[in-house]
Amino acid sequence: MSETARPFAGFEGRVALITGGGSGIGLATAKRLIDEGATVVVADLDASAGERAAAIGASFVQLDVGDPDAWAAAVQDVTEEHGGLDVAYLNAGIMTQPASERGITKIDLVNLPLEDYRRVMSVNVDGVVFGIQAVLPAIAERGGGAIVATSSLAGLLAYPTDSVYAGTKAFVIGVVRSMARILAKQNITINAVCPGGVITNIIGPPGTAERMAERGADLMDPAAIAEGAVQAITSGESGQAWMCQSGRDPERYAFGKVPGIED
Repeated sequence: MSETARPFAGFEGRVALITGGGSGIGLATAKRLIDEGATVVVADLDASAGERAAAIGASFVQLDVGDPDAWAAAVQDVTEEHGGLDVAYLNAGIMTQPASERGITKIDLVNLPLEDYRRVMSVNVDGVVFGIQAVLPAIAERGGGAIVATSSLAGLLAYPTDSVYAGTKAFVIGVVRSMARILAKQNITINAVCPGGVITNIIGPPGTAERMAERGADLMDPAAIAEGAVQAITSGESGQAWMCQSGRDPERYAFGKVPGIED
């Protein structure tokens, strides 16, 4: 379901909150939005991310995205300090296990430890649901704005390497598509960004990207995904999944229609 809203008229004077903003895609997007004139608040569970946020001119709030009370407190801090909120980028995400821990082997869903399952669901699913719940009133109070959530190409394709991770990313796309029409009434757009492989902490510690590249992985710079996030925010469209693939510009995924319902 694609909806449209009033085009986003630039970032100058806007306030943006980015989860998972202390590294990778989140930090790259924070830099990009600051360059465009936005006031950016980086949210991350890792307290050391505050130093990286300060280095690029962003504010910082420590946040466990799986905790709804922490979300409420974070949004309150942002609105009190900066006067409101215009953009929320729900970017925090993890895999069931980092690639560095499992090598090239696939995640065994049947024998997956409950704690691993709960952890990935808390960040990838709860982090999006609780995030939307927390930021919506603040964005609506500004007369509209934009929400973006990081999904993945794994949410669009079969990804047997980590089926639980893929399921969480498909969930993000489903929420985005379903919420688009509802939020259009408040002049709020909501979109998903769907990257392929990216050089971020999600794949493992320093050196993991190089080892994966030696095995043939084509990993993107986080700045390329930041461009997709900016395009999703500024397009004025809603309910879209913006694919970010190596060597290609960000582009909308063409969803098929359900015969007999969407003909």
